[in-house]
Amino acid sequence: MKGDWLDITLPLRNGMVHWPGDLPFERTEALQLANGDECNLSEIRGSAHSGTHMDAPKHYLARAAGIDEMPLEAGIGPARVIAIQDPDLIRVQEIAGHGLKQGDRVLFKTRNSTRCWKTSEFQELFVHLATEAANYLAQCRVLTVGVDYLSVGGAGTDGAEIHRILLGAGIWIIEGLNLEHVDPADYEMVCLPLKIVGSDGAPARAALRKI
Repeated sequence: MKGDWLDITLPLRNGMVHWPGDLPFERTEALQLANGDECNLSEIRGSAHSGTHMDAPKHYLARAAGIDEMPLEAGIGPARVIAIQDPDLIRVQEIAGHGLKQGDRVLFKTRNSTRCWKTSEFQELFVHLATEAANYLAQCRVLTVGVDYLSVGGAGTDGAEIHRILLGAGIWIIEGLNLEHVDPADYEMVCLPLKIVGSDGAPARAALRKI
């Protein structure tokens, strides 16, 4: 029997952690019933890469697809959660034995899930993909890669390179997942970003259900 759906989305809220230099997420109340207005009405602003979000090829590649062109199968279908023990990097040594193949959706659970989401301060030293691991995933021709912090690549190091390797190989990227309460296993996944025309990315709602 299939289990319940697990919400692995980082809630969008004022004051939440954001990538350095990006516009922070902010929700303001433009209208309020309490003030005599006819309804409650919120306004939101911030980076398209706030919280749990997906990257489109356009994020790092010129004249590439925007988030509105994402095929639905990139965010809907079977997905595998793989636990990473290395405290620094997601390396080929830990993922090579999982038999990844063309069209797979893979989410990496690292110590980020229990460490980085405990604070609203950006954590510069977080677990991310090593360059060799990004190349390996590209060679496997997986469809989707998800990580449990704000970037597949490091801060101020190889972030751009990692993105270009994955996006250039046709891999869709999910960043900002909260996998703290998710066991390594096979799941059904639903992860759908907002369909913003021409955007390089968009916030998404993501959920898993054990197969």
